[in-house]
Amino acid sequence: MDSVEAYTSLFFTALLAATLLPAYSEIVLASLVAAGHDPLALWFWASLGNTLGSAVNWVLGRYLLHFQDRRWFPFRADNLGRSQRWFQRYGVWSLLLAWMPVGGDALTFIAGMMRVRFDLFIALTAIGKAARYAILLGLLQLFT
Repeated sequence: MDSVEAYTSLFFTALLAATLLPAYSEIVLASLVAAGHDPLALWFWASLGNTLGSAVNWVLGRYLLHFQDRRWFPFRADNLGRSQRWFQRYGVWSLLLAWMPVGGDALTFIAGMMRVRFDLFIALTAIGKAARYAILLGLLQLFT
C-alpha cells in the first residue's frame, strides 16, 4: 500500500471510529506502523479523522435531538440522561476524554445537545484525540 492510500484509509477509519459506526482505527494504525509508514504522518491523519468524526456527533447532537423517540436513534434515553448529567457535572473539560472507547461518542453527541461552542468543542476534542494517538504510537514504537 502506498503512502497516500495508507494515510487515506487511516483517516477514514479514524473518522468512522469516532462516529456511531463501528470501526477500529487502532488496528489500521498498528498495521501501518508495522509496514514502516511515517509515525508523525500517521498521528496527524488519525487525529484529524477522529476529531472530524467527533464533529459529526456534535452536529447530530445539535440538530437531530428531536428524533430521539425514533427506533433508529443511536442512544437510548437512559444513556443520554446519564451522559448529560456527567457532562453537566464536569463541563466542557470532559471533552478531553472524548477519545475513550466507552462513552466518548456520547460525550461528543451531548456536547452538541448542550450547544457547546463549536470552536471550543473542536479544540478540546482534538487535544484529547491527538494525545491518545500519540500515546498509542509511543506504545507501538516501544513494543515493535
